[in-house]
Amino acid sequence: MSLLLRLTLVALGLPSAAAPHPDSAPTLTVFAAASLTGAFRELGRILEARRPGLTVKFNFAGSQQLALQIDQGAPADVFASADQRWMNGVRQQGEVEGEAPVFARNRLVVIVPRTNPARIRGLAELVRRGTKIVLAAEAVPAGKYSREVLQKLASRREYPDRYDRRVLANVVSQEENVKSVVSKVQLGEADAGFVYRSDVTPAVARYVSVIDIPDESNVLAEYPIAVLTSAQNPEAARLFVALVRSDTGQRILRQHGLIPAPAAQPAAQP
Repeated sequence: MSLLLRLTLVALGLPSAAAPHPDSAPTLTVFAAASLTGAFRELGRILEARRPGLTVKFNFAGSQQLALQIDQGAPADVFASADQRWMNGVRQQGEVEGEAPVFARNRLVVIVPRTNPARIRGLAELVRRGTKIVLAAEAVPAGKYSREVLQKLASRREYPDRYDRRVLANVVSQEENVKSVVSKVQLGEADAGFVYRSDVTPAVARYVSVIDIPDESNVLAEYPIAVLTSAQNPEAARLFVALVRSDTGQRILRQHGLIPAPAAQPAAQP
């Protein structure tokens, strides 16, 4: 653009073509399982502080929804799934750059409203007729894990016959992500729900009570993370993955109720 044209545009109050576009600041887009909301938002703020000018945006949803969005071409730089199944699906589409290491684990618990109108004191009582139970849908990692837990409990002598089938018969709603299960129970719209331990945040704990699932019948959920081959900001994506796996990231994950993954930390901090 000529100097004369630049001066003319300035005089008329019009933007010069050479002026930076307001959306030109670097952005990192992270697609992450809904159960990672609190921890990842905190990690995003840390990365923004370390990289002035960088904006970290998140899309939190069920892993199956995120995988479908990625498959349909939604712009994303990082994908963090709540199980290997949906990460493998994204990998089969050629969207995973390099490895997809497990960076955290999680356990399931059952929550009931603090008022506990159904008077549920233990897992065996979930079979009572009329009990309103909410689960994540089977395609959702938390939903798949919940059904695995029910099958394990059904094999134990201290639980009623056909325990898993009888509990599933009491399911009144199947949600698209685990946060929706929490919300239903928290609001008293259900008598019980299967959620991750990390979902029982201090704010949620004011409204629900927790019933633990025996370790031998529980499922240890694994969370893999990957930079996507279609990433618009691959450098920032790698920095975020490194931060998640660093000592700092693992400490924050632990603070939010997740279980750090063994040997997840790289040798150097990002």
